[in-house]
Amino acid sequence: MAEILLSLTIIGVVAAITLPSLTGNINERTWNTQRKALYARFSQAIALMPALNGYGTLTEGDSSTSAVDTAAETFVTNGLSKVLKINNICDSEHLEDCGIPDKISPLGGGSPIPIPVSLVGLNSMFNGSTIIVDNSGGSQHYVYSQPDTKAAAFETANGESIIVYYNPACVSDMGETTFSYVQPKMCANFIYDLNGTKGPNTVGKDIGFMTALFPTDSIVVAPVPVNFNGKNGSHEDAVAQCRNYEDSRLPNIHEAMSMFYNRSLLGSSWTGLAIWTGTASGVGSFWRQNLNTGHRAPSNTSEWNVRCVKR
Repeated sequence: MAEILLSLTIIGVVAAITLPSLTGNINERTWNTQRKALYARFSQAIALMPALNGYGTLTEGDSSTSAVDTAAETFVTNGLSKVLKINNICDSEHLEDCGIPDKISPLGGGSPIPIPVSLVGLNSMFNGSTIIVDNSGGSQHYVYSQPDTKAAAFETANGESIIVYYNPACVSDMGETTFSYVQPKMCANFIYDLNGTKGPNTVGKDIGFMTALFPTDSIVVAPVPVNFNGKNGSHEDAVAQCRNYEDSRLPNIHEAMSMFYNRSLLGSSWTGLAIWTGTASGVGSFWRQNLNTGHRAPSNTSEWNVRCVKR
């Protein structure tokens, strides 16, 4: 009897140690499968839309009236719902009715952050300005500003909860070969929750983001950044660091744009960075994306920050 009790005790201890790890691995695999399926559905749906800009009304208020903002909600009801199965649509005042949690935990850890309820709430640089010093020592003043738009949310037929941030005035890529800003090129940004309010409500697990770029010939990206703070280095160093960390890779130029739009979800260690991308900008140079201001530019000999995404 004593030997049986001892054996059961040992089995219990081993189970207590291994079960959380086993459960975590199962969850990771489930989330990865869901994430890929969601991205595939969204990519197909966005490709069927004739254009992503111009949905909804966005009328400035005056001293006697409030601004009318139906842009994101109309984008979902009159646009996305025509090409994607949607069960429920919620305005910015009732996001919780679509399973959107009040707060989520950033990728880099730290205290949970409230879910942004507007485009500028998602990223303040959709309404801001910055000074850039050029190579000749002069300065270049750039101001990017647009009316803020309220978020909307919906639930998919597969049970995901999605919050939408919409830019009705988004523009196409102009094929820039030098310094430019990426804010105007975001048409719609989506923060998704794969299992509603069940938890853990953490970026990189059940929480992630996707971005639809350009009103026509649109591109949808869904980068999954990894919690790895690489050392500043050359582009060659950056490629090697990502390859050696869980076989990840550098984000491409469009994924880096998405990471800028969603920088508040990534944690404080991502703030103010200029990161390498894996996209070539010319002979011997690659694009780097500034996560603080939104500008991008080609670079070759400089050392920039290294951030990676899952393959």
